[in-house]
This record gives sequence, structure tokens and C-alpha cells, in this order.
Amino acid sequence: MERRDFIRVCAASAIAFHGAPVPAASDVRPRGYARTLLTDDGGRPLRASQLSVGENYVFHYPFEGTPCFLLNLGKPTGRNVPLKTGTGADYQWPGGVGPRQAIVAYSAICSHQLTYPTRQISFISYRDQSTASRISKPNMIHCCSEHSEFDPAAGARVLGGPAPQPLCAILLEHEAANDTLHATGTLGGEMFDSFFSKYEIRLAMEHGSSRAQQRVSGKTAVSPLKQFCKQQVRC
Repeated sequence: MERRDFIRVCAASAIAFHGAPVPAASDVRPRGYARTLLTDDGGRPLRASQLSVGENYVFHYPFEGTPCFLLNLGKPTGRNVPLKTGTGADYQWPGGVGPRQAIVAYSAICSHQLTYPTRQISFISYRDQSTASRISKPNMIHCCSEHSEFDPAAGARVLGGPAPQPLCAILLEHEAANDTLHATGTLGGEMFDSFFSKYEIRLAMEHGSSRAQQRVSGKTAVSPLKQFCKQQVRC
């Protein structure tokens, strides 16, 4: 096989498996999705000041079936944090938003085995100082499936366990005039194609037919994790 044919076949294989070619290190940029207002369960705009420090909140974005964590860390996060995807591509996480630059959002799909919170149970969640166990460090997102840990104050950088990359960041905008929050896109290593493939049947049961892969637009409801799912596993 000639070299150019070999390269073309490899590129096609990457598209088939991941949904897009593996980007070069300099090509990882924010991916824009529909600008979406975060609301409470009643459809009213969620105010940033309503978010309790250390509480796990869940919303769905950029697809109906992809859950995300919304967190108020209570203090400013790092700024322009350098990170790498699992393929070695570089990107910079800009930091938190809000009056104290303490509000962050990430895909709640673990980058190791794609563990995610369901209505029945969640093996992954944020642990603040008051809820930290012997295994998990305080102020970390911990996945009990294989004990991967992510630092939400530093772009969900991996601090422990087998996860190959940070959680995909959800980009937020805070409007100071009315204290509202919008999700606008993602940054980092997306794993949505693999997620939809692995959980196709379960997601169809949870969301109905192909709705899980429909893009969110307009608004998306935010719920405390303790109300969203029946049981949180604390390892």
C-alpha cells in the first residue's frame, strides 16, 4: 500500500470509531453548541447566587442524554489551566465564572469507563471537605467505578486513578446583570460517540428512542444530584 493510501485509510478508521479525526495538539479549540439557559425544575432562570457551595447539581448538555455537573466551588478556580486530551492534544481551560469565578461545569461521563449518573444511581460525584471519605480526597470529583479523581478547580485535571484524560469541560457564560447562566459549548476530549454506542439500549429506555442524541437548545433544567437520582454511591 502506498503511503498516501495508508494515511487515508487510517484517517477514515479514526472517523468511523471516534466520529472525527484525532486533532493535532494545536487544533483543540472550544466547540460551540446551542447557547442554552440553565433553569430550575420549574423552568425559571437559575440564578448563580442560588447555587450552594459544594452541592452536586446535574443538567443535560449538549445532548438530551449527556449529563453534566454544575458546581459552585466557593472560591476562585485556576485560570487558563494547561491540559491534554487522551490523545495528547493540548488545550487551555479558561476557569470558573460568576462573581467569584467559582462556578464550573463538566460532563458527568467519566473518561475511563464512561460511568455516569442515572435516575437510579450515581457512582460519580463531587466530594467537598465535609463529605470526603477515606478513599477520595476532598474537593474532587470521584468516580467509584475505578477510583478516578478529577480536580474541578483545574479543568477536571486527573489527579488519581486510571482515567486517561480530564472530564470534558462545559463552557459557561454568566450574565452579571441578571445573575443567569448559559451553557455555550464544550472544551477538551469529548467522548459522546463512545457513550452513545456503549449505552444505546439503556439511553433509549431512559429518554425514548433516539431522543438521547438530540441536541439541547433553548433551556435545560438543573437539579440537585440528590433529587435527580435515588442513590449516590460514596466509596
